[in-house]
Amino acid sequence: MNERPDVQALSGVDTDVYEAVSGLAVKGREATVAEVAHATDLPEETVRRSLDELTEAGWLKAAGTAYVLGPHGWGLEY
Repeated sequence: MNERPDVQALSGVDTDVYEAVSGLAVKGREATVAEVAHATDLPEETVRRSLDELTEAGWLKAAGTAYVLGPHGWGLEY
């Protein structure tokens, strides 16, 4: 795994995709390409590319055909 870029270095698309995955994670759900595309109003190919980049960087993890948050050092409490 590559060293993760600072969150502020993420593109607007990557930020939107990450936030969509995070929103589903808060609900205890994995994120599919279709769900993220719907939530972000982005084309599925753009979402796939972003999910791949975020996974490569360690921000997300693939879970079969879906995605979940990768390991992180901050807590989410809702």
